[in-house]
Parts: sequence; C-alpha cells; structure tokens
Amino acid sequence: MMNWDQLLSTKRTGQEDRVSDIKHQRTQFQRDYDRLIFSSPFRRLQDKTQVFPLPGSIFVHNRLTHSLEVASVGRSLGHNISEYLLHEYGEKNELINEIGSIVATACLAHDMGNPPFGHSGETALSHYFKSGEGKNLKAEYDISDAQWNDLTDFEGNSNAFRILTHQFNGRRKGGFSLTYSSVASIVKYPYASGLSDKKKYGFFQSEKQMFKKVAAELGIIEKELDVYCRHPLVYLVEAADDICYGVMDVEDAHKLKILSTEETKNILMAFLKEPEDASTCQKIETACIEVSDINEQIATIRAAVIGKLVNRCTQIFKENYDLIMNGEFEKGLTDHLSGCTKDAMKYCEKISLEKIYRHPSVVEIEISGFKILGSLLHEFSQAILTPEDTLSKMLLAFIPEQFTVAEGATTYQKLQSVLDYISGMTDIYALDLYRKINGIGLADKRF
Repeated sequence: MMNWDQLLSTKRTGQEDRVSDIKHQRTQFQRDYDRLIFSSPFRRLQDKTQVFPLPGSIFVHNRLTHSLEVASVGRSLGHNISEYLLHEYGEKNELINEIGSIVATACLAHDMGNPPFGHSGETALSHYFKSGEGKNLKAEYDISDAQWNDLTDFEGNSNAFRILTHQFNGRRKGGFSLTYSSVASIVKYPYASGLSDKKKYGFFQSEKQMFKKVAAELGIIEKELDVYCRHPLVYLVEAADDICYGVMDVEDAHKLKILSTEETKNILMAFLKEPEDASTCQKIETACIEVSDINEQIATIRAAVIGKLVNRCTQIFKENYDLIMNGEFEKGLTDHLSGCTKDAMKYCEKISLEKIYRHPSVVEIEISGFKILGSLLHEFSQAILTPEDTLSKMLLAFIPEQFTVAEGATTYQKLQSVLDYISGMTDIYALDLYRKINGIGLADKRF
C-alpha cells in the first residue's frame, strides 16, 4: 500500500541535491501554484480553444478559464480528503494539510500540454506522422518504434509532464522545478506510449526516466514493467476536470443559444432529483425568484450541481480508499457515480456529443486547426531535418531559442523540438504564422 509519508514530497525536479533552509511565508506547494500562475505557458492558455471558438461578443471558456475553474473544484476536493485523512487516520504528516494546494496546482497544469484549436489539435499533430506527409520519416531516419509511437499518437497529457520537467535550451534544469508530488498528480495515464491495451499514455520516451525517478521517490506502485498505478491525488484532479467539463460546456452552450434556457435548466436540475436535494432545490427556486437574469439563474443551478458532485466524488474516494492506496481502483471517481447523478452525467455527455461537440462552430474551428497545424508541422519538420536548405534557414529563424536543439541531436529530438514549438502556440499565433509562411494576405499589404 502506498503511504502519504512518501506520496507527499517537497523534493523538486532538477533540484534533487539542493537543500533549502530559506523560510517562506508560502508553503512549497503554494509556491508551485504561484509559479504556474505567473508562467508564460499558463498565460498562453487564454488564447487556446477549449471547445467553442474563442469569443466574439460572447465570452465562453478557453483553456485558461477552464483550468482556473478546475483548480477551484480540485482545491475543494483536496481539502475534503485532507480533512478525512486527519480525522480518520490521525496522520501526523504536516503536509496532509497541503493536499488542497497540490491538487489545485495539478489542475492548473493539466491542460498545459494541449496544442491550439481544441480537441482536434492532438489528432492533427498525430495525423502528420501516422498517415500524413510525415509518415515515411521513420523509414528515412533513425527513429525507434517507441519514439515513433510518441509522434504518431501525440498526447497532451504527456506533453504537460514534459513542459513541467524538461530542461529546454537556456532554461533551468528540471523545467518548472515543481515538487515531485505536484508533477506526479497530473499523470493521469502513468505508462509510456505503445502499449496495445492502453488508449492514452502519460509520458514520452524522453521523459520516461524522469517519471521513473519521481515514482520511485514517492513510492508509487509499479504494477508491471514501466506500468504504474496512479498517484492517489490524480483521481481528484481527474474528477475536478470531469465535473467542469460536464457542467460548464452546457452553460457555454446556453450562452451561445445552442441550448434553450428550458433545456439547460432541465439538464442541470436532473442532478438534483434525490430526497436529500429538496432543500437545495428550494434555495434555487428562491434565488431564481429574486434574480431575473437568466444567465445568473443558470449559474446558481450550476453551482449547486458542482457542489453536489464534489461531495459525491469525495465520498467515493473515501469508500474506495484502500483500493486507491493499493493501486487497484478502476476508472475515475465520476465513473462510480450512482443514482440520478450518474444518469444526469451520462445525459450531459450525450448532449455534449450530439449538440455541442458536433455544432458547426465547433467543427469549423477543428477543421481549420487541423489544416493549420498540419501545414505548420510539415514546414518546420522539413526545415529542421534539412537545415541547410535556403527556405529552411528562413523558417528556422522563427523558432525561439528555448526550442532549438544541440548539435548532434537525434531525429526524434529534432522533431520533438518542432512539436514543442507548435503545441505551445496560441490559436491566433498559429493562424498568423500559417498565413505568413503560406503568403496569405500579402496582396493586401503595400510594399
């Protein structure tokens, strides 16, 4: 069984041999949170599509606002579990009180590896190597099967772990130098790519040794060779993300008039059909009489739904505590919902698939993103593999110093540097660069 004395560690990536006696008003995990908030990769999430195209006159969620809301829900879940551990197990580890901060930090970071243009971004990057113009690169260059799996199945979760821990050119060792507990709490799929029975994976081959080091330090159970169980706090991060996805997409769809007010209220109120919800429903009814603004009414119901889901997921974690600590718990916390909350969550998923994710505005941005990212990846991959070509020299000048590779780098490392650059772009920057290198819009300029 895993234990909290090991699972909660203030050791930092890249600073393993450094012992600090500096006293801070903030705890080590609060410093992790603040380090992410003030970082450029986190700020860039404000111009990365979550689901709907980024706002015109109506402001919907982007990756940044989504991550902040997930962090808020995650902090609540973390506080609930820390109180449970202190009460039930009398844990004397003072870091137990910091679980809320650790979970909130991991929630902030969970989408940092996602490329621009929403859900299609990962698919577009993978497509180039799997069946696009880059499909023959493996045969042309020295790329191992394991490394090729990373390229043909680009995974945002793995990319987040890379961003947090990799030493980019000119940057500090250990990436963000976050605590081991914070970086472990984002690894939703703790194994490498290429496993036939795994749809997703949690780290690239380039970060495999880093993850193994973190797992060993924290006492995370290795179930079989290079396949680990999750850090227990991953379940809380995942639940916070699932809750926000399930509920906030519905609210955005209402603001964009994809869902009517009646539909939206019915979808959300379906979570509150049990006898224990009677007082909550009464409060909602009173609030909706006092407040005439429809969006505010929807927000009131949404808040109540999130509150109930947080409580339910907390209870599921408690009930399955031993399974979680033994690495035997299957699926996520929201997968174990029951009663009306389970039915309502399933209905939210159904509505999202039928009316939200397939809405023309969503499909249009994903198609555009697919074309844009595929083009950028092709141009810059060719440039970095043939650097002496005249056009290549001009294109490589666009790549920031932090993403350049050392002389003698392998083809895998070179292609990763291109993926680092493109996946970190905002929607607007990617579109602007695509237009520039394809000569779009030049006719409108005066020379």
